[in-house]
Amino acid sequence: MRPSVIAVFTLLSCVCGENPGVKVVLTNKWLQYVKHVGAGWVQDKLEKITFPDISGDVNIHIGTVYYTLSGTTVTKCDLPEPVVEFSQDNTGVKTSIEGLSVALAGDWRTNFGLIHDGGTFEMAIFSMSLTSVVQLGKDSDGHLSVSSLSCDAQVGDVDIQFHGGASWIFQPFVDHFKGHIVDMIQSQICPKVQEFIVSVESDLQAMSVSVNVSEVLSFEIPLTDPPVIEASNLKMGLKGEFYSIKTHMEPPFVAQPFTMPEQPDHMLSVGMSEFTMNSASYGYFSAGQLQALINDSMIPPASPVRLNTSSMGVFIPQLPKQFPNLLMVLQVYASDSPMVSLQPGLGELGLQVGVIAYAIEPNTTQVPLFKLSSISKFSGKMWIADQKLKGSVTMDNFTLTLVSSEVGTFKTDALENGVKMGIKMMVLPKLNTLLGNGIPLPQMKQGHLVNSVLNIEKGFLDIYSDVEIEPAERNNNFL
Repeated sequence: MRPSVIAVFTLLSCVCGENPGVKVVLTNKWLQYVKHVGAGWVQDKLEKITFPDISGDVNIHIGTVYYTLSGTTVTKCDLPEPVVEFSQDNTGVKTSIEGLSVALAGDWRTNFGLIHDGGTFEMAIFSMSLTSVVQLGKDSDGHLSVSSLSCDAQVGDVDIQFHGGASWIFQPFVDHFKGHIVDMIQSQICPKVQEFIVSVESDLQAMSVSVNVSEVLSFEIPLTDPPVIEASNLKMGLKGEFYSIKTHMEPPFVAQPFTMPEQPDHMLSVGMSEFTMNSASYGYFSAGQLQALINDSMIPPASPVRLNTSSMGVFIPQLPKQFPNLLMVLQVYASDSPMVSLQPGLGELGLQVGVIAYAIEPNTTQVPLFKLSSISKFSGKMWIADQKLKGSVTMDNFTLTLVSSEVGTFKTDALENGVKMGIKMMVLPKLNTLLGNGIPLPQMKQGHLVNSVLNIEKGFLDIYSDVEIEPAERNNNFL
Protein backbone atom coordinates (compact mmCIF):
# COMPACT_ATOMS: atom_id res chain seq x y z
CA MET A 1 0.00 0.00 0.00
CA ARG A 2 2.90 2.38 0.45
CA PRO A 3 3.15 3.81 -3.12
CA SER A 4 -0.52 4.74 -3.34
CA VAL A 5 -0.62 6.04 0.23
CA ILE A 6 2.26 8.41 -0.47
CA ALA A 7 0.84 9.42 -3.85
CA VAL A 8 -2.45 10.43 -2.35
CA PHE A 9 -1.02 12.08 0.83
CA THR A 10 1.75 14.06 -0.85
CA LEU A 11 0.06 17.35 0.07
CA LEU A 12 -0.75 17.21 3.79
CA SER A 13 -0.25 19.36 7.02
CA CYS A 14 -2.26 21.99 9.52
CA VAL A 15 -3.59 24.75 11.73
CA CYS A 16 -6.29 23.46 14.06
CA GLY A 17 -9.71 24.98 14.45
CA GLU A 18 -10.02 26.54 10.98
CA ASN A 19 -12.30 25.54 8.14
CA PRO A 20 -10.46 23.61 5.43
CA GLY A 21 -10.10 25.19 2.00
CA VAL A 22 -9.63 21.78 0.39
CA LYS A 23 -11.24 18.47 1.30
CA VAL A 24 -10.21 14.98 0.20
CA VAL A 25 -12.42 11.90 0.53
CA LEU A 26 -11.09 8.39 -0.15
CA THR A 27 -13.88 5.85 -0.53
CA ASN A 28 -14.08 2.12 0.08
CA LYS A 29 -13.76 1.67 -3.68
CA TRP A 30 -10.33 3.32 -3.46
CA LEU A 31 -9.37 1.14 -0.51
CA GLN A 32 -10.33 -2.06 -2.33
CA TYR A 33 -8.46 -0.97 -5.44
CA VAL A 34 -5.34 -0.20 -3.41
CA LYS A 35 -5.72 -3.61 -1.77
CA HIS A 36 -5.90 -5.30 -5.16
CA VAL A 37 -2.87 -3.40 -6.49
CA GLY A 38 -0.93 -4.09 -3.31
CA ALA A 39 -1.73 -7.82 -3.40
CA GLY A 40 -0.62 -7.99 -7.03
CA TRP A 41 2.60 -6.15 -6.17
CA VAL A 42 3.37 -8.55 -3.32
CA GLN A 43 2.59 -11.58 -5.49
CA ASP A 44 4.94 -10.30 -8.18
CA LYS A 45 7.75 -9.29 -5.82
CA LEU A 46 7.79 -12.31 -3.53
CA GLU A 47 9.93 -14.22 -6.00
CA LYS A 48 12.61 -11.55 -5.60
CA ILE A 49 12.57 -11.43 -1.81
CA THR A 50 15.81 -12.32 -0.07
CA PHE A 51 15.75 -14.27 3.18
CA PRO A 52 18.48 -14.22 5.80
CA ASP A 53 20.21 -17.42 6.75
CA ILE A 54 18.45 -19.59 9.31
CA SER A 55 20.77 -21.33 11.77
CA GLY A 56 20.21 -23.68 14.67
CA ASP A 57 21.11 -27.03 16.12
CA VAL A 58 19.46 -30.37 16.77
CA ASN A 59 20.48 -33.20 19.12
CA ILE A 60 20.60 -36.57 17.31
CA HIS A 61 21.35 -38.59 20.47
CA ILE A 62 24.97 -39.16 19.53
CA GLY A 63 25.76 -35.45 19.46
CA THR A 64 24.58 -32.06 18.24
CA VAL A 65 24.31 -31.18 14.57
CA TYR A 66 24.59 -27.50 13.73
CA TYR A 67 22.75 -26.46 10.57
CA THR A 68 22.39 -23.39 8.36
CA LEU A 69 19.77 -22.80 5.67
CA SER A 70 20.99 -20.22 3.16
CA GLY A 71 20.28 -18.83 -0.31
CA THR A 72 16.55 -19.17 0.29
CA THR A 73 14.29 -18.06 -2.57
CA VAL A 74 10.56 -18.27 -3.25
CA THR A 75 9.56 -20.80 -5.90
CA LYS A 76 5.80 -20.52 -5.56
CA CYS A 77 3.33 -18.40 -3.60
CA ASP A 78 -0.36 -18.80 -2.95
CA LEU A 79 -1.46 -15.35 -1.78
CA PRO A 80 -5.18 -14.93 -1.08
CA GLU A 81 -6.34 -11.35 -1.58
CA PRO A 82 -6.38 -9.68 1.83
CA VAL A 83 -9.41 -8.22 3.56
CA VAL A 84 -8.91 -4.47 4.03
CA GLU A 85 -11.44 -2.19 5.70
CA PHE A 86 -11.75 1.18 7.35
CA SER A 87 -11.71 0.82 11.12
CA GLN A 88 -13.88 3.44 12.81
CA ASP A 89 -13.07 2.19 16.30
CA ASN A 90 -9.33 2.57 15.73
CA THR A 91 -9.49 5.58 13.37
CA GLY A 92 -7.43 3.72 10.82
CA VAL A 93 -7.26 0.75 8.47
CA LYS A 94 -7.41 -2.95 9.30
CA THR A 95 -5.78 -5.55 7.06
CA SER A 96 -6.21 -9.32 7.38
CA ILE A 97 -4.64 -12.14 5.34
CA GLU A 98 -5.60 -15.79 5.88
CA GLY A 99 -4.23 -18.92 4.24
CA LEU A 100 -0.97 -17.61 2.77
CA SER A 101 1.29 -20.46 1.66
CA VAL A 102 4.82 -20.17 0.28
CA ALA A 103 7.18 -22.70 -1.30
CA LEU A 104 10.91 -22.03 -0.83
CA ALA A 105 14.17 -23.58 -2.01
CA GLY A 106 17.75 -23.12 -0.93
CA ASP A 107 20.96 -24.74 0.34
CA TRP A 108 21.69 -26.48 3.62
CA ARG A 109 24.94 -26.98 5.46
CA THR A 110 25.64 -29.06 8.58
CA ASN A 111 28.50 -29.24 10.99
CA PHE A 112 28.81 -32.36 13.19
CA GLY A 113 32.19 -32.29 14.87
CA LEU A 114 34.75 -32.54 12.10
CA ILE A 115 32.13 -33.65 9.59
CA HIS A 116 30.80 -30.98 7.24
CA ASP A 117 28.04 -31.71 4.80
CA GLY A 118 25.60 -29.87 2.55
CA GLY A 119 22.99 -30.03 -0.17
CA THR A 120 19.72 -28.44 -1.19
CA PHE A 121 16.33 -28.24 0.49
CA GLU A 122 12.71 -27.47 -0.28
CA MET A 123 10.50 -25.81 2.30
CA ALA A 124 6.75 -25.22 2.33
CA ILE A 125 5.20 -22.75 4.76
CA PHE A 126 1.48 -23.42 5.21
CA SER A 127 -1.47 -21.35 6.41
CA MET A 128 0.25 -18.11 7.35
CA SER A 129 -2.07 -15.39 8.69
CA LEU A 130 -1.56 -11.72 9.48
CA THR A 131 -3.83 -9.11 11.03
CA SER A 132 -2.60 -5.54 11.24
CA VAL A 133 -4.33 -2.33 12.34
CA VAL A 134 -2.80 0.98 11.27
CA GLN A 135 -3.91 4.17 12.98
CA LEU A 136 -4.02 7.50 11.10
CA GLY A 137 -3.68 10.88 12.75
CA LYS A 138 -2.12 14.34 12.53
CA ASP A 139 1.10 15.55 14.07
CA SER A 140 1.71 19.03 15.52
CA ASP A 141 2.90 20.36 12.15
CA GLY A 142 -0.11 19.00 10.33
CA HIS A 143 1.50 16.06 8.59
CA LEU A 144 -0.51 12.88 8.25
CA SER A 145 0.77 10.42 10.86
CA VAL A 146 0.73 6.63 10.51
CA SER A 147 1.35 4.22 13.38
CA SER A 148 0.98 0.51 14.01
CA LEU A 149 -1.79 -0.04 16.55
CA SER A 150 -1.69 -3.84 16.60
CA CYS A 151 -0.22 -6.76 14.70
CA ASP A 152 -0.69 -10.52 14.99
CA ALA A 153 1.05 -13.11 12.80
CA GLN A 154 0.73 -16.90 12.83
CA VAL A 155 2.44 -19.65 10.84
CA GLY A 156 0.43 -22.86 10.58
CA ASP A 157 3.11 -25.40 9.71
CA VAL A 158 6.39 -25.93 7.89
CA ASP A 159 7.49 -28.95 5.85
CA ILE A 160 11.12 -29.42 4.79
CA GLN A 161 12.69 -31.90 2.40
CA PHE A 162 16.50 -32.23 2.26
CA HIS A 163 18.44 -33.48 -0.77
CA GLY A 164 22.06 -34.38 -1.37
CA GLY A 165 24.89 -35.21 1.04
CA ALA A 166 23.85 -37.17 4.09
CA SER A 167 20.34 -35.78 3.96
CA TRP A 168 18.95 -39.33 4.52
CA ILE A 169 20.42 -39.11 8.02
CA PHE A 170 19.30 -35.51 8.60
CA GLN A 171 15.74 -35.83 7.24
CA PRO A 172 14.29 -37.93 10.11
CA PHE A 173 15.10 -35.18 12.58
CA VAL A 174 13.10 -32.46 10.75
CA ASP A 175 10.28 -32.63 13.29
CA HIS A 176 12.77 -31.85 16.07
CA PHE A 177 13.88 -28.48 14.67
CA LYS A 178 11.15 -27.22 12.34
CA GLY A 179 9.38 -25.67 15.34
CA HIS A 180 12.45 -23.46 15.73
CA ILE A 181 12.10 -22.36 12.10
CA VAL A 182 8.37 -21.70 12.52
CA ASP A 183 9.04 -19.55 15.59
CA MET A 184 11.82 -17.67 13.83
CA ILE A 185 9.69 -16.86 10.79
CA GLN A 186 6.65 -16.00 12.90
CA SER A 187 8.62 -13.73 15.24
CA GLN A 188 9.97 -11.63 12.37
CA ILE A 189 6.74 -10.86 10.51
CA CYS A 190 5.26 -8.17 12.80
CA PRO A 191 8.59 -6.40 13.39
CA LYS A 192 8.99 -6.17 9.62
CA VAL A 193 5.45 -4.81 9.30
CA GLN A 194 6.26 -2.26 12.00
CA GLU A 195 9.51 -1.37 10.23
CA PHE A 196 7.58 -0.83 7.01
CA ILE A 197 5.02 1.43 8.72
CA VAL A 198 7.80 3.44 10.37
CA SER A 199 9.39 4.00 6.95
CA VAL A 200 6.05 5.24 5.59
CA GLU A 201 5.70 7.58 8.58
CA SER A 202 9.23 8.85 7.99
CA ASP A 203 8.44 9.56 4.35
CA LEU A 204 5.29 11.46 5.31
CA GLN A 205 7.12 13.56 7.90
CA ALA A 206 9.75 14.48 5.31
CA MET A 207 7.15 16.01 3.03
CA SER A 208 6.97 19.77 3.05
CA VAL A 209 3.82 21.41 4.40
CA SER A 210 4.27 24.29 1.96
CA VAL A 211 4.83 23.92 -1.77
CA ASN A 212 6.05 26.71 -4.06
CA VAL A 213 3.81 26.53 -7.11
CA SER A 214 5.46 29.44 -8.92
CA GLU A 215 8.03 32.15 -8.33
CA VAL A 216 5.23 34.21 -6.76
CA LEU A 217 2.96 31.80 -4.88
CA SER A 218 3.30 29.09 -2.27
CA PHE A 219 0.51 26.65 -1.45
CA GLU A 220 0.04 25.58 2.16
CA ILE A 221 -1.99 22.41 2.49
CA PRO A 222 -1.81 21.22 6.09
CA LEU A 223 -4.37 18.99 7.71
CA THR A 224 -6.76 21.14 9.70
CA ASP A 225 -7.89 18.19 11.83
CA PRO A 226 -7.10 14.49 12.19
CA PRO A 227 -8.57 12.31 9.44
CA VAL A 228 -12.15 11.19 9.99
CA ILE A 229 -12.68 7.45 9.47
CA GLU A 230 -16.13 6.16 8.60
CA ALA A 231 -17.23 2.68 7.56
CA SER A 232 -17.21 3.61 3.87
CA ASN A 233 -14.62 6.37 3.56
CA LEU A 234 -11.72 8.39 4.90
CA LYS A 235 -12.12 12.19 5.03
CA MET A 236 -9.40 14.81 5.35
CA GLY A 237 -9.54 18.59 5.53
CA LEU A 238 -6.57 20.61 4.26
CA LYS A 239 -5.83 24.28 4.84
CA GLY A 240 -5.56 24.84 1.09
CA GLU A 241 -4.36 28.45 1.11
CA PHE A 242 -2.13 30.26 -1.36
CA TYR A 243 0.28 32.93 -0.14
CA SER A 244 2.53 35.47 -1.76
CA ILE A 245 6.07 34.21 -1.18
CA LYS A 246 7.16 37.83 -0.89
CA THR A 247 4.60 39.15 1.61
CA HIS A 248 2.88 36.06 3.08
CA MET A 249 -0.11 38.29 3.89
CA GLU A 250 -3.38 36.81 5.13
CA PRO A 251 -6.34 37.73 2.90
CA PRO A 252 -9.21 39.81 4.32
CA PHE A 253 -11.54 36.79 4.16
CA VAL A 254 -11.64 33.33 5.71
CA ALA A 255 -12.61 29.86 4.56
CA GLN A 256 -16.28 29.01 4.95
CA PRO A 257 -17.54 25.49 5.80
CA PHE A 258 -18.77 23.34 2.93
CA THR A 259 -20.09 19.79 2.66
CA MET A 260 -19.21 17.50 -0.22
CA PRO A 261 -21.84 15.06 -1.51
CA GLU A 262 -21.08 11.35 -1.10
CA GLN A 263 -19.61 9.72 -4.21
CA PRO A 264 -19.26 6.00 -3.34
CA ASP A 265 -19.02 4.98 -7.01
CA HIS A 266 -15.72 6.84 -7.39
CA MET A 267 -12.44 6.21 -5.59
CA LEU A 268 -11.82 9.75 -4.44
CA SER A 269 -13.32 13.21 -4.28
CA VAL A 270 -11.51 16.54 -3.99
CA GLY A 271 -13.38 19.67 -3.01
CA MET A 272 -11.72 23.05 -3.58
CA SER A 273 -13.42 26.06 -2.04
CA GLU A 274 -13.73 29.52 -3.54
CA PHE A 275 -11.59 30.59 -0.57
CA THR A 276 -8.65 28.64 -2.02
CA MET A 277 -9.10 30.23 -5.44
CA ASN A 278 -9.48 33.70 -3.99
CA SER A 279 -6.40 33.25 -1.80
CA ALA A 280 -4.43 32.64 -5.01
CA SER A 281 -5.68 35.86 -6.59
CA TYR A 282 -5.00 37.75 -3.35
CA GLY A 283 -1.49 36.31 -3.28
CA TYR A 284 -0.79 37.68 -6.75
CA PHE A 285 -2.48 40.98 -5.85
CA SER A 286 -0.55 41.49 -2.60
CA ALA A 287 2.69 40.70 -4.41
CA GLY A 288 1.97 43.46 -6.94
CA GLN A 289 1.78 41.02 -9.82
CA LEU A 290 -1.63 42.02 -11.21
CA GLN A 291 -0.44 44.91 -13.35
CA ALA A 292 0.91 45.42 -16.84
CA LEU A 293 1.99 48.07 -19.33
CA ILE A 294 0.17 47.91 -22.67
CA ASN A 295 1.51 49.58 -25.79
CA ASP A 296 0.34 49.64 -29.39
CA SER A 297 2.43 46.64 -30.43
CA MET A 298 0.31 44.49 -28.09
CA ILE A 299 -2.96 45.49 -29.75
CA PRO A 300 -4.17 42.84 -32.27
CA PRO A 301 -3.41 43.92 -35.87
CA ALA A 302 -7.07 43.51 -36.81
CA SER A 303 -8.17 46.10 -34.27
CA PRO A 304 -9.58 49.27 -35.93
CA VAL A 305 -8.46 51.30 -32.91
CA ARG A 306 -4.76 51.83 -32.28
CA LEU A 307 -3.09 52.96 -29.09
CA ASN A 308 -2.16 56.48 -30.15
CA THR A 309 -3.64 59.93 -29.60
CA SER A 310 -5.01 60.20 -33.15
CA SER A 311 -6.95 56.96 -33.03
CA MET A 312 -8.15 57.60 -29.47
CA GLY A 313 -9.55 60.92 -30.63
CA VAL A 314 -12.68 59.02 -31.67
CA PHE A 315 -13.45 58.63 -27.95
CA ILE A 316 -11.70 61.73 -26.55
CA PRO A 317 -11.96 64.54 -29.15
CA GLN A 318 -9.59 66.94 -27.36
CA LEU A 319 -6.81 64.39 -27.02
CA PRO A 320 -5.29 64.62 -30.56
CA LYS A 321 -5.56 68.41 -30.44
CA GLN A 322 -3.49 68.66 -27.24
CA PHE A 323 -1.11 65.79 -28.02
CA PRO A 324 -1.10 65.26 -31.79
CA ASN A 325 0.30 62.07 -33.36
CA LEU A 326 1.79 60.53 -30.24
CA LEU A 327 1.93 56.91 -29.23
CA MET A 328 0.30 56.01 -25.95
CA VAL A 329 0.92 53.48 -23.18
CA LEU A 330 -1.57 52.21 -20.62
CA GLN A 331 -0.66 51.22 -17.08
CA VAL A 332 -3.29 48.62 -16.16
CA TYR A 333 -3.52 47.30 -12.61
CA ALA A 334 -5.96 45.53 -10.31
CA SER A 335 -7.28 48.06 -7.83
CA ASP A 336 -8.57 45.24 -5.62
CA SER A 337 -8.08 41.51 -5.45
CA PRO A 338 -10.18 39.63 -8.04
CA MET A 339 -12.90 37.57 -6.39
CA VAL A 340 -14.41 34.26 -7.46
CA SER A 341 -17.92 33.27 -6.49
CA LEU A 342 -19.19 29.74 -7.09
CA GLN A 343 -22.83 28.87 -7.59
CA PRO A 344 -24.34 25.54 -8.68
CA GLY A 345 -23.14 24.94 -12.24
CA LEU A 346 -21.56 28.37 -12.60
CA GLY A 347 -18.51 30.34 -11.57
CA GLU A 348 -18.37 34.15 -11.45
CA LEU A 349 -15.33 36.42 -11.44
CA GLY A 350 -15.42 40.07 -10.40
CA LEU A 351 -12.60 42.43 -11.46
CA GLN A 352 -11.85 46.01 -10.42
CA VAL A 353 -9.19 47.49 -12.67
CA GLY A 354 -7.53 50.88 -12.80
CA VAL A 355 -6.03 52.33 -15.99
CA ILE A 356 -3.62 55.27 -16.26
CA ALA A 357 -3.01 56.52 -19.80
CA TYR A 358 0.22 58.24 -20.88
CA ALA A 359 1.30 59.94 -24.07
CA ILE A 360 4.88 59.24 -25.17
CA GLU A 361 6.73 62.38 -26.20
CA PRO A 362 9.41 62.21 -28.96
CA ASN A 363 12.06 62.30 -26.23
CA THR A 364 10.32 59.19 -24.64
CA THR A 365 8.94 61.23 -21.74
CA GLN A 366 5.60 59.82 -20.58
CA VAL A 367 2.97 62.48 -19.97
CA PRO A 368 -0.05 61.45 -17.86
CA LEU A 369 -3.36 61.96 -19.66
CA PHE A 370 -6.20 60.49 -17.62
CA LYS A 371 -7.13 57.77 -15.15
CA LEU A 372 -10.01 55.34 -15.55
CA SER A 373 -11.66 52.79 -13.30
CA SER A 374 -13.48 49.71 -14.57
CA ILE A 375 -15.67 47.13 -12.89
CA SER A 376 -16.35 43.92 -14.81
CA LYS A 377 -18.02 40.63 -14.16
CA PHE A 378 -17.49 37.38 -16.01
CA SER A 379 -19.20 34.03 -15.63
CA GLY A 380 -18.10 30.66 -16.83
CA LYS A 381 -18.59 26.94 -16.76
CA MET A 382 -16.02 24.20 -16.25
CA TRP A 383 -16.10 20.50 -16.96
CA ILE A 384 -13.80 17.53 -17.49
CA ALA A 385 -13.67 15.71 -20.82
CA ASP A 386 -10.96 13.50 -22.30
CA GLN A 387 -9.10 13.84 -18.98
CA LYS A 388 -8.75 17.56 -19.61
CA LEU A 389 -10.16 20.52 -17.70
CA LYS A 390 -12.26 22.55 -20.12
CA GLY A 391 -14.46 25.61 -19.87
CA SER A 392 -16.16 28.61 -21.42
CA VAL A 393 -16.42 32.25 -20.32
CA THR A 394 -18.85 35.06 -21.05
CA MET A 395 -18.81 38.73 -20.02
CA ASP A 396 -21.85 39.73 -17.98
CA ASN A 397 -21.06 43.34 -17.19
CA PHE A 398 -18.49 46.05 -17.86
CA THR A 399 -18.51 49.67 -16.72
CA LEU A 400 -15.90 52.38 -17.23
CA THR A 401 -15.63 55.51 -15.10
CA LEU A 402 -13.39 58.56 -15.42
CA VAL A 403 -11.47 59.11 -12.19
CA SER A 404 -9.29 62.09 -13.18
CA SER A 405 -8.07 63.78 -16.36
CA GLU A 406 -5.26 66.14 -17.42
CA VAL A 407 -6.89 66.71 -20.82
CA GLY A 408 -10.29 67.81 -19.54
CA THR A 409 -13.50 65.99 -18.81
CA PHE A 410 -14.89 63.57 -21.40
CA LYS A 411 -17.69 61.04 -21.57
CA THR A 412 -16.69 57.40 -21.28
CA ASP A 413 -19.75 55.85 -22.96
CA ALA A 414 -18.17 55.42 -26.38
CA LEU A 415 -14.85 54.21 -24.92
CA GLU A 416 -16.72 51.78 -22.67
CA ASN A 417 -18.60 50.34 -25.67
CA GLY A 418 -15.37 50.08 -27.62
CA VAL A 419 -13.63 48.14 -24.85
CA LYS A 420 -16.66 45.88 -24.48
CA MET A 421 -16.59 45.11 -28.18
CA GLY A 422 -12.86 44.48 -28.09
CA ILE A 423 -13.24 42.01 -25.21
CA LYS A 424 -16.15 40.21 -26.85
CA MET A 425 -14.69 40.13 -30.37
CA MET A 426 -11.01 39.51 -29.66
CA VAL A 427 -10.24 38.49 -26.09
CA LEU A 428 -13.02 36.05 -25.23
CA PRO A 429 -12.90 34.05 -28.49
CA LYS A 430 -9.19 33.32 -27.98
CA LEU A 431 -9.73 32.51 -24.31
CA ASN A 432 -12.64 30.20 -25.08
CA THR A 433 -10.63 28.43 -27.78
CA LEU A 434 -7.91 27.79 -25.22
CA LEU A 435 -10.42 26.58 -22.63
CA GLY A 436 -12.21 24.48 -25.22
CA ASN A 437 -9.00 22.66 -26.09
CA GLY A 438 -8.57 21.96 -22.40
CA ILE A 439 -5.75 21.71 -19.90
CA PRO A 440 -4.52 18.18 -19.01
CA LEU A 441 -5.39 17.14 -15.47
CA PRO A 442 -2.41 16.97 -13.11
CA GLN A 443 -1.00 13.49 -12.70
CA MET A 444 0.30 11.81 -9.58
CA LYS A 445 3.84 10.50 -9.47
CA GLN A 446 2.74 6.88 -9.43
CA GLY A 447 -0.67 7.02 -11.06
CA HIS A 448 -3.20 9.04 -12.99
CA LEU A 449 -6.84 10.03 -12.72
CA VAL A 450 -9.51 8.33 -14.85
CA ASN A 451 -13.29 8.73 -15.25
CA SER A 452 -13.07 12.19 -13.69
CA VAL A 453 -16.10 14.45 -13.27
CA LEU A 454 -16.26 18.10 -12.15
CA ASN A 455 -19.23 19.77 -10.53
CA ILE A 456 -19.54 23.39 -9.48
CA GLU A 457 -21.44 23.63 -6.21
CA LYS A 458 -22.27 26.58 -3.99
CA GLY A 459 -18.96 27.78 -2.59
CA PHE A 460 -16.73 25.02 -3.96
CA LEU A 461 -15.66 22.81 -6.87
CA ASP A 462 -16.08 19.07 -6.49
CA ILE A 463 -13.89 16.76 -8.59
CA TYR A 464 -14.51 13.06 -8.18
CA SER A 465 -12.50 10.44 -9.98
CA ASP A 466 -11.05 6.96 -10.13
CA VAL A 467 -7.31 6.30 -10.04
CA GLU A 468 -4.97 3.96 -11.87
CA ILE A 469 -1.83 3.28 -9.84
CA GLU A 470 1.56 2.11 -11.05
CA PRO A 471 3.30 0.62 -8.00
CA ALA A 472 6.83 1.83 -7.35
CA GLU A 473 9.86 -0.31 -6.74
CA ARG A 474 10.66 -0.95 -3.09
CA ASN A 475 13.30 -2.73 -1.12
CA ASN A 476 12.87 -6.48 -1.52
CA ASN A 477 14.19 -7.51 1.89
CA PHE A 478 11.36 -9.01 3.92
CA LEU A 479 12.54 -11.40 6.61
